[in-house]
Amino acid sequence: MLKRFTVTITALSLIFTMLFFSGCSNSEPEKNMKADTERDELIMAIGSEPDGGFDPTTGWGRYGSPLFQSTILKRDSDMKIVNDLATDYTVSNDGLEWTVNLRRDVRFSDGKPLTAEDVVFTYETTAKSASVVDLNILKSVTALDEYTVKFTLKNPQSTFINILVNTGIVPKHAYGSDYSQKPLGSGPFKFVQWDKGQQLIVEANPQYYGKKPFFKKITFLYLSEEAAFAAAQAGEVDVAAIVPSYAGQKVTGMKLQAVESVDNRGILFPYIKPGEKTKDGYPIGNEVTSDIAIRKAINFYVDRSSLVDGILNGYGSPAYSVCDKMPWWNPDTVIKDADEAGAKQILSEGGWKDSDGDGTLEKGALKAEFNLIYPSGDQIRQSLAIAVADRVKSIGIKINVEGKSWDDMEKLMYSNAIMFGWGSQDPIEMYNLYSSKYRGVDYYNSGFYMNPKVDEYLNKAMSSISEADALQYWKKAQWDGSTGFGTNGDAPWAWLVNLDHLYLVKEKLNIGKQKIHPHGHGWPLTDNIEEWHWEN
Repeated sequence: MLKRFTVTITALSLIFTMLFFSGCSNSEPEKNMKADTERDELIMAIGSEPDGGFDPTTGWGRYGSPLFQSTILKRDSDMKIVNDLATDYTVSNDGLEWTVNLRRDVRFSDGKPLTAEDVVFTYETTAKSASVVDLNILKSVTALDEYTVKFTLKNPQSTFINILVNTGIVPKHAYGSDYSQKPLGSGPFKFVQWDKGQQLIVEANPQYYGKKPFFKKITFLYLSEEAAFAAAQAGEVDVAAIVPSYAGQKVTGMKLQAVESVDNRGILFPYIKPGEKTKDGYPIGNEVTSDIAIRKAINFYVDRSSLVDGILNGYGSPAYSVCDKMPWWNPDTVIKDADEAGAKQILSEGGWKDSDGDGTLEKGALKAEFNLIYPSGDQIRQSLAIAVADRVKSIGIKINVEGKSWDDMEKLMYSNAIMFGWGSQDPIEMYNLYSSKYRGVDYYNSGFYMNPKVDEYLNKAMSSISEADALQYWKKAQWDGSTGFGTNGDAPWAWLVNLDHLYLVKEKLNIGKQKIHPHGHGWPLTDNIEEWHWEN
């Protein structure tokens, strides 16, 4: 996971002093020397500092471009898969062998050629790292010749193509224990300097085989959301990531750019009744949320559009699944929300009624009451949790909202409702969240959801030969007309909103056509960095 460093506004002047006098120029700030459109350098505050550094074999680049490294394939702005290092690839009829032909003109930033041996080394190193990059499906990877690689899978897996999209290639000759701190690759930019907790400086890679970046140097500042906004107001950054609460404030010389995302927020409900414990001894299940009437009533009664308008200041969209608007999304998961009559009917038919007149429904001796936990310090998740709790009170459901640390949440998430955030450009996220195979595994299916028919669809999607073949099964797993994990099916989640990713951008800076952004870790904004340029 990525850490958000809280550099205060008081410390901002120290960073700028260091940046301008050691990183940007030898005398006075760059902004005083040239007009924006004459500068070939950028200063940005667009996200968190990666805990583990910049090593793709341990997960760097999964949520946006790896920046320093190239990938075998990539997705264009329309989410279509296109070549990067590959010139072409073929898949055997049984889906087990993927053969990739590589470009012959690729060099790492130190001038040495990138060959099939580097690809083999990268994937073997990744498989051994036991990191967030899951390569359990990979049986072997071999170099057939200097520029041809063969991947052999244990079983067909349609999502393997996304591993080829997301995994940056590292150099066999220059990979060592300090690689994550001083990365070397064949991507559009090369590493220059990393001052931990403060900044990262990169320069254009003269060896890059693709479109040459307009900007020769970029400095990334690691600032808190408040400090990033202050830096934008002071005119000291060219791009700043901001939260919705700042979106209505005008900043001279900058424009607000809202990028659509699948970065969603939703409530995970414990799906089974209590009684079991995890291997670590944490309780599993919840008597109230295991009742489908409670889960469906909340899904039908929340007002998603009002949450977007009131909490996100309009910068977002209602969410009905973990993958809205992605190629594998089933739009039949969209329901009529803010439906009071429908929600009350669901509860009534489920046997819930307010027998004692205290405003909270009961089912026998059981009260319609449970806890909803959010990560403390996350203002948006807190506001969403409070808003949902306030709303469902009027239909007789009492939700107790609590903020907890992630350490506490890891113990409580199997037996309490949790305000989570997900969103990926890889459909395997659906498998991880809803497959019975992942019940209680990490942060995935912590509600212990299970539906044999959904498992069947998910397994068929995973074992399909191609992404295209898998689409029908991903969609049926969400809703096939009679069952599914969607809002109109088992509803183990109440998805609420998709965030827009908001950036203040210098008025004349063109950041190209952005694809739909994934969950907010990493720097998805830089995925097309070589397209960025000044406009006259």
